Amino acid sequence: MAKLVALYRKPADENAFNTHYFSIQVPLAKKIPGLRRYEVSTGPVSTPEGDSPYHLAAILSFESMAAIREALNSPEGQATAADLANYAQAGVELLVFDSRDL
Repeated sequence: MAKLVALYRKPADENAFNTHYFSIQVPLAKKIPGLRRYEVSTGPVSTPEGDSPYHLAAILSFESMAAIREALNSPEGQATAADLANYAQAGVELLVFDSRDL
């Protein structure tokens, strides 16, 4: 498996972020070819020491790194990426990596 993790920084307007994210971004992302699983954080995103700069964490699972590359280059992936400017003005960090169960 391979993962794409999106860490969204705390927005100025959390309600506007959440409304856009769950009504527009999620439906766009769920159309991305090769997506196997889509998870999001619930409640505050924190560190073991306390607060973090993040509002929401999303974990998207794919079969492989090649599948992530194909997904991001697909029309659906491009549309999902283009939508970031509409709600993630505070910033988002994207991480991709292979993973395995232990």
